[in-house]
Amino acid sequence: MTCLVTGAAGFIASHLCRKLLIKGHKVLGIDSFTDYYPRWIKEKNLDTLTGSENFEFIEKDLTEMDLKSALRDADYVFHHAAQAGVRASWGDHFSVYSKNNIEATQKLLEASKDTRLTKFIFASSSSVYGSCPELPMSETSPLHPFSPYGVTKLAAEHLCLLYHKNYGVPCVCLRFFTVYGPGQRPDMAFHKFFKAIVEDKEIPVYGEGGQTRDFTYIDDVIEANLASLEKGKTGEVYNIGGGNRKKLKDLFPVFEEICQKKIKVKKHEKQPGDVPHTFARIEKARKDLGFSPQTQLQEGLKEEWRWVQSLYHS
Repeated sequence: MTCLVTGAAGFIASHLCRKLLIKGHKVLGIDSFTDYYPRWIKEKNLDTLTGSENFEFIEKDLTEMDLKSALRDADYVFHHAAQAGVRASWGDHFSVYSKNNIEATQKLLEASKDTRLTKFIFASSSSVYGSCPELPMSETSPLHPFSPYGVTKLAAEHLCLLYHKNYGVPCVCLRFFTVYGPGQRPDMAFHKFFKAIVEDKEIPVYGEGGQTRDFTYIDDVIEANLASLEKGKTGEVYNIGGGNRKKLKDLFPVFEEICQKKIKVKKHEKQPGDVPHTFARIEKARKDLGFSPQTQLQEGLKEEWRWVQSLYHS
């Protein structure tokens, strides 16, 4: 099968491309290398892909390319391209988010509506829930995004479901909860923490560290993507969480154990858009997708620590 993967040089999508190639699929990867974080990190993500004869890469903005041609031979679409980051989505930067998260999704869906696609998998986010009063959050919980980023991801979800209902585009939306592991973006907490430890600097913590997150290991997220190809019900939304909900400050001793180093914490003011808690109810994904997260948080953190050391010591 031929899979079109957008955002292919990014954290999750590059892992997905590798897994698809291992399974014998052909992969067309697209990425525009936005400047949200350094290009060299994304290029390292592509290093293990570009040698495969079944991998083709296009460096292009989705809003500017001929998407109908790109989709001509595609059986599946994994739409992971997005402008990431809650804290950076305020103010003048919002236009970048609306372009890359809403407009790009609409253009891809529009180009998909007259194709023979079997599935269109959209990578959504727990940010669509915002400061949700229900914990754990289910797919039917209230959706009140707490950041402009969350607004754009929810808008993109709505577009997917609209194109499914009106044109039959076979969309499945996956809401990822705080994905971590080797390859994690440098703006995300664990990457920043481990980098600071490598460089013997203070760990930046926003607020008092009492916020909780449902941490999901990258391999489990990739399995959810693959399961969605065969088992995902079109027009449906699924929470993809790791079942590893922890307070941030409770992880500091874990970091010290893993890194064999005393850490130093520097507290900053709570940032606009940061929600106090996330926690996924994943019964729907268990039932429909057979999703069952396998990686415990400490084991996943060990893998990310090894990767961060290699990234900054190479």
